[in-house]
Amino acid sequence: MNTANLQMEGTLLALAALCEALKKKGVLSGDEIVTALSCAEAGISSRAPSMSEANREAIRFPIRFLRRAMERDGSALDYAAIAAGVGRTREEGRPGRAE
Repeated sequence: MNTANLQMEGTLLALAALCEALKKKGVLSGDEIVTALSCAEAGISSRAPSMSEANREAIRFPIRFLRRAMERDGSALDYAAIAAGVGRTREEGRPGRAE
């Protein structure tokens, strides 16, 4: 596996743990964190016309990962499970996909 991928995995797990700590301490609510992540995702629109869909999805992945991690019910942070959930959500949103 590429070292950069492992670094991204560690960074996302650390950020997810920090978001959870902010929520538990009452600094931010879960909804406030999710809203902030939604704002971050919306921010890619300014670059979107000059990028391929694959590149836009690459930018969206860490944001969606953190949002998905916030949906856990106190379970352990499991990178593979959260990433798979992001992938399933992405697949469900594709136009023309049979449900």
